[in-house]
Amino acid sequence: MSPSTPARGPLHGVRVLDLTRVLAGPYATLWLWELGAEIIKVEQPGMGDDTRAFPPMKNGESVYFASVNRGKKSIALDLKAAADRAIFDRLLLEADVLIENFRPGVLDRLGYSWDAVHEKNPSLVYCSVSGFGHSGPYKTLPAYDLVVQALSGLMSLNGAEGGPPTRLGISIGDLGAGLFATIGICAALTDRANSGQGRRVDIGMLDCTVALLENGLVRYLATGEVPEPLGSRHASITPFDAFKAQDDWLVIGAANDHLFAALCGALDAPGLALDPRYRSVQDRLDNHLDLKAAIEAALSTASAQDWVARLVAAGIPAAPINNMPKAAGNPQIAARNMIVSLHDPEMGELKVCGNPIKVSGYPDPTDRPAAPNLDEHRGDILRALGEESDDFERTKIPRAPKHAIW
Repeated sequence: MSPSTPARGPLHGVRVLDLTRVLAGPYATLWLWELGAEIIKVEQPGMGDDTRAFPPMKNGESVYFASVNRGKKSIALDLKAAADRAIFDRLLLEADVLIENFRPGVLDRLGYSWDAVHEKNPSLVYCSVSGFGHSGPYKTLPAYDLVVQALSGLMSLNGAEGGPPTRLGISIGDLGAGLFATIGICAALTDRANSGQGRRVDIGMLDCTVALLENGLVRYLATGEVPEPLGSRHASITPFDAFKAQDDWLVIGAANDHLFAALCGALDAPGLALDPRYRSVQDRLDNHLDLKAAIEAALSTASAQDWVARLVAAGIPAAPINNMPKAAGNPQIAARNMIVSLHDPEMGELKVCGNPIKVSGYPDPTDRPAAPNLDEHRGDILRALGEESDDFERTKIPRAPKHAIW
């Protein structure tokens, strides 16, 4: 990184060697980049990250890949080839963080285990992201988000009440692992500032998904009660659910006695507040079916939009259930710069998610640089290592587009 490069965030000056692919690892390095770090994405020659071939595609390039890998630099290295290993070894000596998501044992066999790398660069933070972590009986098993959603118990909590277990509509196993990896790396960098030593950060997707179970796991551990899918309602609070109005659906969250009383007033149904079936939080929970029917009867007299306006004016947490077009057009999302533009040479302008971490003193621009072509930054990276053009051209891999070459 050039000394004159302006600081984009609090991780300015941190160099990350990114050996990850698909989602969990790249999602972690996306937010490290947004926080100011330099990300050198080390990819497999000829193919690159698997997601270069994932739809949706635009002008033959992957929008999926572009959204998660913006701003990163790409170099293609074969870690089984002596010349490329020599380059990687040089990069390791100058890096602050190495993050990888190979199955446990793969990097060890290549000579890049935690112990081997720590000996060469004791201050390097070494983060491993895998399905099950680097210990335990499952450590060498393959895993996708679907697998960890199932094993963690998350799928048993999700879905329509009385219906079958259902995968959450986003890859929460990958996304959770990526976020926990980001937290672990930032914590290890803080520790290094005090101790001078790099640390091993071991992230398992299953661990992370279990950590996100919240009420479901705690409820079982405390009471022995086995939670089941509840649709949109909450296991401990009522009314806290999706409700049908005259024309559409909305959500209402009245999580305490005060809000419930305000809700009854806004619905012009004061009798609900006086009904002994709904007097306390537990009473309302015990009689949630009757209460939902009563609320929907009141809501049936007007549109969801009218009810949301009335309820919000009364101080009650309520909202319409937006689809993606409505969410993308929401003025609050726009005001927080949560949809930004990428200007990609092949695809043109793309709209992607912005950075939710707002840090004072650092910019939050309305656009971001594009994701890299495979091996696009090889020359720049090697020149920064002091290599001359003739030294690296002999091992240079032909430039490939963003999509994989199979």
